[in-house]
Amino acid sequence: MASNRDERKHGDRFEAGLAVRKQVVGEGYVKAALEGATALTWPLQQLVTEYCWGEIWTREGLSRRDRSLLNLGMLAALNRGQEFKLHVRGALNNGLSREEIIEALLQVTIYCGVPAGVEAVRNAKAVFDEIDAADQAGGGA
Repeated sequence: MASNRDERKHGDRFEAGLAVRKQVVGEGYVKAALEGATALTWPLQQLVTEYCWGEIWTREGLSRRDRSLLNLGMLAALNRGQEFKLHVRGALNNGLSREEIIEALLQVTIYCGVPAGVEAVRNAKAVFDEIDAADQAGGGA
């Protein structure tokens, strides 16, 4: 990214958010998102890191596992496939099993509609298949 970002000083909320973001969705994903940011897109990366991850995900009121479960339901209901897939990985990192994820998506199907549930299960399976393929190739998830 442009030196504009490098010159900014990050506050405690950004640094806390950055740590949680890396733990949940993976260091590689976060590194690519931040390094791929431009002067135009950097403010969004900063906002997401500070407020989503640094302000909300660091709160003590819910566990990361619970936050992941909520995110899966909301993202499935909103049909946000790319973010949903990212958070399937995060949910697995936060201790949800594949079976629990599918069970949650059955709940989504009933309350948000069959198309939302079908799409969410399709996206979850795609993530599971990617993880399995990486594991078989020796690359891990």
